[in-house]
Amino acid sequence: MFRGEDLQRHDGWKAVRRWLAGGLDLLFPPRCALCRAETDPWHGVAVGADSGNPIPGPFCQGCVAEIVSDRDRCPRCGAPSAQSPCRACGGDCRDWDGIVVLGGYGGILREAVLRSKRPGGHDILIGLGGLLHIRQAATLREWDDHWIVPVPMHWWRRTTRGASAAEALAHRLGQLTSTPVLGALRRRRATVMQNRLPVGERRGNVRHAFALRHRGVAGRRVLLVDDVVTTGGTLSACGRVLREAGATAVHVAVIARADHAGDDGDH
Repeated sequence: MFRGEDLQRHDGWKAVRRWLAGGLDLLFPPRCALCRAETDPWHGVAVGADSGNPIPGPFCQGCVAEIVSDRDRCPRCGAPSAQSPCRACGGDCRDWDGIVVLGGYGGILREAVLRSKRPGGHDILIGLGGLLHIRQAATLREWDDHWIVPVPMHWWRRTTRGASAAEALAHRLGQLTSTPVLGALRRRRATVMQNRLPVGERRGNVRHAFALRHRGVAGRRVLLVDDVVTTGGTLSACGRVLREAGATAVHVAVIARADHAGDDGDH
């Protein structure tokens, strides 16, 4: 417990740190991680009706506005759809019980996702996770999932790439929603990258590629997390394992959805 003089000293150091941070910003103004324009953290940027208190991130207001300027999407399959039922799934997607998407895999969002996978791209991924949470907070609260489960990366690919985007995104959403993250799945084998295969071969490529690692999903609702969904084959294969393990619902959260067969997302 702080005594009176300790509290004063603590508050004094906080003031000094704020002053130093302000001075550094004057000397080296923050720049947007995407367009490199000088910017402040995106305070007050409205990204939806439930924007509440925006979370500071690495993007300027212009880039944020472009990232979140997405079309209406089906809440079941994530396809662009302003109609009900959705033309793509008819409102009955069998791969999962619902999906939230930040935007279509194209333009500035595609650039952001690709840069987030490179060395030094962690802050971009964390910023995208913050935007996804702000924009889809109402749906995530409604689902009220018990666990967040990332799509697993094979150990060999992790060794060569060094980090898992799905895992980092899962931990960011877990932090923002106060939901525990569980490494419930493992990848049995190193599959060919999905974007190197014809669309028709992608689901077969990941069939039986995943196995249960942790039985804590039985009787629980699960939020399955990845960065990009293309055909849905990877997420579908993971969801099947989770359901067989007793998960009562499998919802999905992704940064981007590839809306065209030629898009080069790898899932």
